[in-house]
Parts: sequence; structure tokens; C-alpha cells
Amino acid sequence: MKLTKNAPEIKTVDTKIVYESKWMRVREDNIERASGAQGIYSVVEKPHFAIIIPLENNYVYMVEQYRYPVGSRQREFVQGTWDENPDVDPKELAARELKEETGLTANSWTYVGFQYLANGMSNQGYHIYVAQQLVQGEQHLDDEEEGLTVHRVSIKQLVNDIKDGKLTDASTCNAFGLARLKGLL
Repeated sequence: MKLTKNAPEIKTVDTKIVYESKWMRVREDNIERASGAQGIYSVVEKPHFAIIIPLENNYVYMVEQYRYPVGSRQREFVQGTWDENPDVDPKELAARELKEETGLTANSWTYVGFQYLANGMSNQGYHIYVAQQLVQGEQHLDDEEEGLTVHRVSIKQLVNDIKDGKLTDASTCNAFGLARLKGLL
């Protein structure tokens, strides 16, 4: 089945910004459905991000950091956005994030695809890359990344951690799954 953008099934009657910061905007839309029924949609607007799977033989590099919203340290693939430059080329963003968080640079990049993070509440999506032919350099962490650590994990261990529920970052699990389905891992 091919998905196409047709005429909207929901008409926006009016919209109001209810919160805005340098990282996101939340808007509330009064909507009208095709049936004429009225409703409200709350939408989180955030720039797209890149998620990178740094691959070396049968190992991947992951980062672990404290994620305030869930109150615990989480292991995930390198990922990030560039708030000051939301229209940056996704590959440039991926290379920047990889270098910043791990100190790694890659001489080979494979584009895996694009996914939406939570399309029922947000317009944010992410571009997935596999980075190979890695060269180690120096990390350049932002202040928000204090305490971030880098881990080299076997693909076998990663699969087990996903199955056992030890790895719960949805974008990491999805990026891994899509790359694996495409035969890249």
C-alpha cells in the first residue's frame, strides 16, 4: 500500500502557541473533522534529529546518559539535533553528533531511512545512518551531556538487551531494527 498526502481529513480552524522554548514549541489546534465534529489537537513541534549507528565489525558504539524525563541513565545510539540550525543537512548533523558525543569520525556513511518519533503527538522525525570506517578522536560534549559515557557493545549483546527490556529507547530500537531489516547489521 502506497501512502500519499491527500487533502487533509482534518481542517485546522485556529491555532494557539501554548508553550515555546529554544528546544520545542507546543501548539493547540482547534480542528474540524470531515464529519463536522469539532476537537482539539495538541502538537509538539521539534526539529528533526539524526541517529547514528557507529558500526565496527560486529560491534556498535552506544552512549549512556541520564535522561531526566524518565529519571534514569539510558543507553542509546548517538542522536541529536542542532537547535540553532534546524535545517542543517541530516548527514552533516549526523557527523557532528557522532564526533561530539563519541569523538569518532566515520569515513563511510550509509543512509538507512527516516522515521517519525511519535506521529500522534509530534511532527519530529529522525534520519538514521550507519557510520563505518571509524577513527577515534576527542569528544566535545555539550553542557547538557555531562556524565555521558561511550560503550562498545556486540550486536549479539544489543539484541539480547532489546529482547530483555534492558534497552528501552524507542528510536534506538527502531533504528537498529530498520538497519537490520535492510541487511546493514
